[in-house]
Amino acid sequence: MKFGKELTSQMVQEWQDAYMDYNHLKAILKDILNFRRAIPIPVTPKSSLKRRVSLYRAFSGLTARYNRPIVPSRDKEDEVILVSAMEEEEGHEGNCQTMFLMSSEEGGEKELMFFRRLDFEFNKVVKFYKAKVEEVVKEAEVLNEQMDAFIALRVKVDYPVVGSTSISGNASSVAPISSQINGRKQGMGVLGVIQEVEMSSDEKGEDKTRLATDPKGKGDKGEADTSYYAPASVEVLDHVKVNVEPETPVSTLQSMLMSSKSSLSFSKEELRKIEEQMRQAFIEFYKKLRLLKSYCFLNQLALSKIMKKYDKITSRKASKAYLEMVDKSYLGRSDEVTRLIERVEATFTKHFSNGNRSKGMNLLRPTAKREKHRLTFTVGFLTGCSLALVVAVILVIHGRNLLRSEGRGQYMENIFPLYSLFGFIVLHMLMFAANIYFWRRFRINYAFIFGFKQGTELGYREVLLLSSGLSVITLAAILSNLEMDMDPRTRSFSALTELVPLGLVIVVLLIMFCPFNIVYHTNRFFLIQCVWHCLCAPLYKVTLPDFFLADQLTSQVQAFRSLEFYVCYYGWGDFKRRSNSCHGSDVYKIFYIIVAIIPYWSRCLQCVRRLFDERDKMHALNGLKYMSIIVAVVMRTGNDQVGGMSWKIMAGASSGVATIVATYWDIVIDWGLLRKNSRNPWLRDKLIISNKFVYFVAIVILGFREAPFLHRRALVAIVACLEIIRRGIWNFFRLENEHLNNVGKFRAFKSVPLPFSFQG
Repeated sequence: MKFGKELTSQMVQEWQDAYMDYNHLKAILKDILNFRRAIPIPVTPKSSLKRRVSLYRAFSGLTARYNRPIVPSRDKEDEVILVSAMEEEEGHEGNCQTMFLMSSEEGGEKELMFFRRLDFEFNKVVKFYKAKVEEVVKEAEVLNEQMDAFIALRVKVDYPVVGSTSISGNASSVAPISSQINGRKQGMGVLGVIQEVEMSSDEKGEDKTRLATDPKGKGDKGEADTSYYAPASVEVLDHVKVNVEPETPVSTLQSMLMSSKSSLSFSKEELRKIEEQMRQAFIEFYKKLRLLKSYCFLNQLALSKIMKKYDKITSRKASKAYLEMVDKSYLGRSDEVTRLIERVEATFTKHFSNGNRSKGMNLLRPTAKREKHRLTFTVGFLTGCSLALVVAVILVIHGRNLLRSEGRGQYMENIFPLYSLFGFIVLHMLMFAANIYFWRRFRINYAFIFGFKQGTELGYREVLLLSSGLSVITLAAILSNLEMDMDPRTRSFSALTELVPLGLVIVVLLIMFCPFNIVYHTNRFFLIQCVWHCLCAPLYKVTLPDFFLADQLTSQVQAFRSLEFYVCYYGWGDFKRRSNSCHGSDVYKIFYIIVAIIPYWSRCLQCVRRLFDERDKMHALNGLKYMSIIVAVVMRTGNDQVGGMSWKIMAGASSGVATIVATYWDIVIDWGLLRKNSRNPWLRDKLIISNKFVYFVAIVILGFREAPFLHRRALVAIVACLEIIRRGIWNFFRLENEHLNNVGKFRAFKSVPLPFSFQG
């Protein structure tokens, strides 16, 4: 693999604008190479040409020629560039500036342009790296304070006697307490919090429990030795409050009605929750350090590669001088990140993995998920089975002339809505698998955007496996249902025949809520949690997975109505005779409307919660958009059920308004397109897909909305499928816009809430 592709594959996508533009520099070198090839080779002898070129070089001096050694370290007459760092205010290191000494030669202006661009890229990298290092150092100081409070809380919870005793006195008051602690439960491993120095003999004089350099020098030799063996001071807990995050609807209501109790309770459960928060904070901080170290290494490697390529093309020796400057710059000499990585590893191993380094490193560095060949084989096998079953169903319908049979209408009214539910789900899963495939192809970090833990996100093969498996089960049930209806030997078992769809729903629900670690346990429970958050809106804080799933549910209105039909058909219908009176029931008609507006109402409540949390008026406008859709759904359904000219007018007007508002919001706000003054007219400044025609086609497709006056079951199913396809297209461009927003803000890490807040 060429280095340019390797750099692209290994870079942090959200920081891609901060990396050195290797391909652009390589293109400049290619122009230099083409220019040199176009120059005709002169007939002048080599020695005279070399002598003529040397006539235009700077004079090396009279005294230096005789005073320097016979074999100099670097001949001034061979120097190509002079690299210097401009000084900024207060003595800080400034930008690098390279002086090209051969600009008077033929083609020298291209090489001068190369070095100017190289300086620009290098200064950009150094500036970004320095800012990020300062940022992580500040975060390390915050984690220091959090660890002080955490260790003090651990002492207070595990040893209440120590917590209630003043330990800020002299050494004589500390010694009895330390002996009291050290005398309890020897060898149980719970004293690692207190015996700080005894376990840090390999720390080379540095207290690795502190992540940043201690400016006050607390390890002064003049202090009494007993201070090292003292337990952590619990006085810090007097100035600390716990950041209470409502985790349930009840706690959210309590926090809204009364002030939340953020004082410490000193319970084991509280300590466990805080320890889990601190563990996640350290894992995320360590991930940031590793990516920052990789950023430094990749850019240094890119500088080395491009300078060696320059030397090869121009037959000069400029790389040595430039790379020496790189080594002396902040990018090459800074070791803050490396030291922080070592200290985080030591701290995490000691406090969060019970001294087990192997266990701690597995948590800090989770192994990447590897693709398995058997997964690909299983997907292909199930897909083939699905196609075979589709062919079998078609042959059965055509061979036995079922489309012209007397029970065709009865089947479409009663059985078709039951099985169409699974068709909607399978189609949505197929669209989501296609989304994941294209997100990966265009390097959109969907795992970070959705907040998946590393190694737990599903790939498109896993989603295809689930969808193909569900389609096989559904098609097999349809085929068996048709066979049992037609076979005289099983026709008498009408109850068993009609219960096949219900049994299929029960199987799917059992798999979905199975508590065992099978069938992607983590992802199933993540989905259930997001669905629960949508149903309980606005009592939970809204995250991107929550409102993204709510948007998906708005495209599954027909699936919700199919579930309602399941309840009515098997609860109040005569399923043994394949008949029902659901559509004639007033209760069914009311719930027919309620079920349709639940997804939009949930999404509207999420907008209200985000307006309350973020104070952004755009969420209020988004909520009004969903309210207009709710009105349109009610009017369209009322027109279908009641009819009449007035209902038609209200349904048409409300549908028109909702369609215009929703389409505008999706294209302009969610996708960020239709920017008139952008670099890509009527699109946006940055595009991931190079072919602009794709965006305009997607805009046209997105304008499609559900037709308001469809009655027949098959046509309603077709329109519902088109809505799901439209939603799949929306998904890709929605996450593309979110990814570009993260890139623009260099946002590559999720923020982890810290457990303690300090008060002055």
